[in-house]
Amino acid sequence: MRIAILGATGMLGHHAARAVLDDGHQLVVLYRNPASLARLADLRYEGRQAELADRVALTRALHGVDGVINAAAPYPSAPRPWREEVIAATQQMQVFYHAVDDAKVARIVYVGAAIALPRRPDAKPADGSERYLGEPASHNPYLQMKWAMDEQALHLAAKGLPVVIGIPAMSFGEHDYGPTTGQLITGIAKGSLTRYVRGERNVVAASDAGRGLVLALLRGTPGQRYLLTGHNTDMDKLTALIARLAKVPAPKPAPLALARASGRAQAWRYRAFGGALPTISDTAIAVMSAGQHLDGSRSLAIGYAPRVSLEDTVERALRWFKAQRMC
Repeated sequence: MRIAILGATGMLGHHAARAVLDDGHQLVVLYRNPASLARLADLRYEGRQAELADRVALTRALHGVDGVINAAAPYPSAPRPWREEVIAATQQMQVFYHAVDDAKVARIVYVGAAIALPRRPDAKPADGSERYLGEPASHNPYLQMKWAMDEQALHLAAKGLPVVIGIPAMSFGEHDYGPTTGQLITGIAKGSLTRYVRGERNVVAASDAGRGLVLALLRGTPGQRYLLTGHNTDMDKLTALIARLAKVPAPKPAPLALARASGRAQAWRYRAFGGALPTISDTAIAVMSAGQHLDGSRSLAIGYAPRVSLEDTVERALRWFKAQRMC
C-alpha cells in the first residue's frame, strides 16, 4: 500500500511513518515547510508539499495514495477564545476531509485524544465507547477542540467517509522536538518543573502508538475509536519514575485549583500585554484535570498491544532528549 502521513515531522507522525516502512508499505510524507524535512533523515519516503488549508493542493498531494494518517490536527498555542479555536480547528479538518474524499482515498485515520472521552459513571477505565451527551460543560479550548473534531470524524464516518479514530494515550518517545508531552520529562530533568497535579494517567511509548495508528488504518472499522494504550499509572508514580531515571529530586504535588489560578493569571497577562506564552497553558490545565485510566482491550481486534514497558518508555525518551541537549 501507498500510505500518506500528515505531521510526520512530529513525534507520533514520525513513529507512524517508521511503522509504515517496517510493515513493508510505501511512505508518502505530506509537508508544508521543506526545512522540517531534515528531521526525517532516517526515513525513505516520497515528499509532497501542500498547505493544509488548500483543498486543491491537498487533493493533488493525496492523489494515488491508498490510506492517510492525519497526525497534524490543530492544537491550541496562544490563548484565545475557545469558540475561535473550535471553529478554526473544525474548518481545517473539513478541508482535509474534502480533500481525501476528492482524491478517493480508501482509508483514513484521524489521530484523536483521550480528553474527548468523558469519565464513566461507574469509574471504570474508558474503553473508547464513551461519548458526551452534547457539548462538554467545560469551556477549556483544548477539550472543546478535541471533542468537536472527534464528533466531526464520527459524523462523517456515519455518512460514509472511511474514517477511523486512533487515540494514543499520553505518549513519550523520540522525535518530540516541541517538546509536547515530553515537557513533563524535560521539565523534571532540568529542575524547572517542581510541582505537578495529581491524577490518573495511561502512558504509551510513541513507537507503540505509531504502530497502533498504522494497524488502525489497515484493520480498523470506519466510525470506530481505537485506544492505543500503554500502562495505567498515576502522576505520583510517573513523576517519581522520571526523577529517578534523571537522577534529580522528584517534584511535589500541587492543588489543581492553584494551577488553574496561575494559568488564568498568565493568560490574562498574555492577552493584556503580549510577550512570552504562558508556562501553564489552558491545554496543560485540561490534561491535568481530565487524566484517567484507559482500557485498550477493544484494540486487540486490530492486533494492537503495547510492547514497551513504562520504565523503558521514559528511559528511551529521556535518552533522546539528552542527546538533543533539551535537558
